[in-house]
This record gives sequence, C-alpha cells and structure tokens, in this order.
Amino acid sequence: MKVHLLKKEQWLPISIQEAWEFFSSPRNLDEITPPELGFKIVSLPEEEMYEGEIITYKVKLFPGFWIPWVTEIKSVEEGKCFVDEQRSGPYRFWHHRHSFEQKNGGTLMTDLVHYSVGKWVIGDLAHVLFVRAQLEKIFSFRREILEKKFGAP
Repeated sequence: MKVHLLKKEQWLPISIQEAWEFFSSPRNLDEITPPELGFKIVSLPEEEMYEGEIITYKVKLFPGFWIPWVTEIKSVEEGKCFVDEQRSGPYRFWHHRHSFEQKNGGTLMTDLVHYSVGKWVIGDLAHVLFVRAQLEKIFSFRREILEKKFGAP
C-alpha cells in the first residue's frame, strides 16, 4: 500500500480561538466542501469535538452514486490540533491532522493528510488520474471560501 502526502497551509487573519471554533465543528465542513461532492453529515453525536467521536458522512462519487464515509476523531489538543481518521469510506487509508499556530497577528492553519487509494497498479492509476486532482480541487475550493469568509489576503 502506497501512502501519499498532501500538505496545505493557509494563513487567516483571525485568532486561534476563532479558527478553532470554526474548524473543530464538523458542521462547518459542508460550507468549505465543493457542492458537487454532495457532502452530507449523516450522524454527529455531539456539537463539541472529542476524542473517539465517530462521525458519519456520505459523499457523491459521481451522479447517483453515494458512499458512506465514517471517521473517528483520534486526538484533540484544544486550540492546537486535532486528527481525524477514516474508519470506512472512499480511501484505503486516511489520516488528517489539522493544526493551528498563532503567526503574524493571525492563525496559520496546516492540513497534513496521509492517504492511500488502493492496492498495486489500480490504486496508483486512480491516484494519478483522479484522486490527487480531486483532493487539490477540494483544498483549493476550501482556500477560496476561507479567504472570502475571513478576509484573508
């Protein structure tokens, strides 16, 4: 299984507290996810994130074909970082660390995603032809939405 890395950083002109309040709520994922993914929360036990929380979503792979995506919040360091891992869903492996650092009068947000698509040549081909581009598109969309929402440069 080949594990890929995606790292994205974005500076936002907001406090760490404001960034934490926004990003630690799974309900805000819908706002920062491209609409064509049809991202929907199916179950969310609590509004406030906690270690061990299981969140169920569904995403649209293509028109008419939805798949469930189950993640677990593996760790939470209030105001600093949290990690979500896929339990089942579109990836063979998914580990996403969200971290926040006070910098230049705002907050530097870093997403570090380790992921795997599948086995052997099929997984590598899917990654090259579709998956990496889709992830880049998702994070580009997120960047644009956050710039508008928080007035980032």
